[in-house]
Amino acid sequence: TTTSSSYVITIPQNPSQTANRKPERVLRRVWDPCRRYFSVVPGGFDEYVPKVLNDGDKTADSSSKMKSTVAVFLPVFIATASGFVSSPSTTSCAKNHVYKPLFATGVNPQEPSVKVVEDMPDALPPLKNHYYLLRHGQSTANVEGIISSARSLAGSTKHGLTLLGIEQGRDSAPSLIDFIEQDLKDDDNTSTKEVYFYSSPFARAKETAEQCLAGMRANDEVAKRIEELGLKVKKEVMLDDGLMERYFGRLDGTELLTYAYVWPVDMFEPTHTAFDVESVAAVSTRIRSTILDIDSNHDEGGNHIVLTSHADVLQITQVYASGLDNVGKFSQYRFGNGEVRKMGRTVDTLPAPVPLK
Repeated sequence: TTTSSSYVITIPQNPSQTANRKPERVLRRVWDPCRRYFSVVPGGFDEYVPKVLNDGDKTADSSSKMKSTVAVFLPVFIATASGFVSSPSTTSCAKNHVYKPLFATGVNPQEPSVKVVEDMPDALPPLKNHYYLLRHGQSTANVEGIISSARSLAGSTKHGLTLLGIEQGRDSAPSLIDFIEQDLKDDDNTSTKEVYFYSSPFARAKETAEQCLAGMRANDEVAKRIEELGLKVKKEVMLDDGLMERYFGRLDGTELLTYAYVWPVDMFEPTHTAFDVESVAAVSTRIRSTILDIDSNHDEGGNHIVLTSHADVLQITQVYASGLDNVGKFSQYRFGNGEVRKMGRTVDTLPAPVPLK
């Protein structure tokens, strides 16, 4: 955990990986440039960094010691992640650093289709339809433990659902109907009772939407409820590029542990593009445009629209739509595989936040 007067940042760790020192190796890749940077600071690196990071202490509690690093390194961590501080191979002291812009501008150098924005978008205005957020079920990429965000995955079958993921997709149907039924009770008879599915074009999301629809038909209890409620569920899943996974730039294809390079920085700088990732602000911008386009396509209002997408995208969507003052805290509102939620429009509709661990 890195602390300052304003922030507490916790680096996610997988207990199974702690035993073979992966957290240490990951943090060392981040901290090595910091060591170089502080080599010219009076007192040097040792004055600021816990001994476990400096001398490779292999004691049993080294992981817990590593999680207690001091606040002064927070700005250097951000700079390192963004390419602002060059790597150890290109410099040996601060005066020789090759400085690069801390936050990128213009077009994403890894993926031209990913926009780079300078500010968060305006708040999402009132909508005419009801929206529900469905995260994809377990995918083969989840099992492999890698980040899967390449735009080439759109329309492909790569990283589709596992057998468990298929089951999770089907099991999402009862919860979705619960939310729709509640909205019908609160809707003063203005609902069209029509249900539409929109999805990211990535296989894992599209397959989840299809399995949710299959679950509505295969589950006798759910099918009976749909009939009793008078719902008209559209069988077609409409694909929308605006629901694609958040793009993770140079981190795409790497271990899930490397989310720790991005999520902590998101919490205080939603426009950052460290490692050429798509910023929280950029995701919010495309989600705003996507939802407004969908809402205008159903201009009559009162429809029930399911957005099937990915964890970061849906978490950003729910906090942005709710009006949370810091959308960068989205990672504290995690979606499980196959989980569905109502897209609320007030902060009190959010689940209790769970800090990163």
